[in-house]
Amino acid sequence: MSTTEKSYICSCHCGAVKAECLLPDAITVQECNCSMCQKLGFQHIIVPTSRFRLIQGADAITTYTFNTGVAKHTFCSRCGVKPFYTPRSNPDGFSVNLRCLETRPPRVTLEPFDGQNWEQHADSLRHLSE
Repeated sequence: MSTTEKSYICSCHCGAVKAECLLPDAITVQECNCSMCQKLGFQHIIVPTSRFRLIQGADAITTYTFNTGVAKHTFCSRCGVKPFYTPRSNPDGFSVNLRCLETRPPRVTLEPFDGQNWEQHADSLRHLSE
């Protein structure tokens, strides 16, 4: 896999919330089957905090938590779109929604993730925020 990284912008529908993330030109995206991701159509690109920066919209972000409260599900309070959040599996990083990138990396591989059985599989994601 290439180590070349490029800056990508993720945003909500109305554009109030925007963030920048650094990604290689070939990425693997987790497609989770948990109740939250299924309803939202969220496709996970987990990145370390060092490769993520909120550009605008801190004042437009609202946060939802449930269950353990570790995951911080952040949404635009204006349009309701969730371009990124702090995942329970990687609380030291961010999960960016592939569908919210303004442009896509040239090579994207979708990988299924069994979020319905999260406790048995979460450790397989921990390395992604390093």
